[in-house]
Amino acid sequence: MEISTSILSVKKEDAVQTFYNIEVAKTDYFHIDVMDGKFVEQNTTEFMKESAQTIEHISNIPLDVHLMVEDAKKYAEEYLLFNPGFITVHVESKNSKEALEIIKQEGIKAGISIKPNTLVEEIKEILPYVNLVLVMTVEPGLGGQKLILETVDKIKELHDYRIRNNLDYYIEADGGINLDTIDLIKEAGADIAVCGTAIINAEDMKQTIKELKK
Repeated sequence: MEISTSILSVKKEDAVQTFYNIEVAKTDYFHIDVMDGKFVEQNTTEFMKESAQTIEHISNIPLDVHLMVEDAKKYAEEYLLFNPGFITVHVESKNSKEALEIIKQEGIKAGISIKPNTLVEEIKEILPYVNLVLVMTVEPGLGGQKLILETVDKIKELHDYRIRNNLDYYIEADGGINLDTIDLIKEAGADIAVCGTAIINAEDMKQTIKELKK
């Protein structure tokens, strides 16, 4: 199990030190939650862009960019500049397929994401062409929510589908994941867990990440 640490709850004034602490704690990815204030209520575009620039300069740990935006193509092009590990777009965005094509053309790993109410069936035709599937295990837009148990079934469905069809995409779960819930998604077949407040608010980030990875 790899850990992608969401920086959504990081305070702007503490950002550089917190990014350093996250790296020292041995996260596998920095999870960049880009929200445009339209696809979801919150708008994080300015802070996330500044953070991506900072992290790219001070860290070798890859960025895991999650675009919760209406115009996926526009933001995908913007974040290609940071040479991230992944750029993930929502199937519910207006031009997600175009965005995926652009991401893949640039040699970046492309991901597709679904909200809690979106069925796996809606992305099956895309699955052979993506590197990652991100299952939202909470409603996108806010940190600190509780994991929606029904979404764990989607992880299992994606895991079984991957095996049956000899596909090799990663499965990432995002939302409400902490030391109490990580076993649920691990057993369902997730490869990457996005954790935010569970790590950022921990007394010992390094120990928390170590326990999450077990």
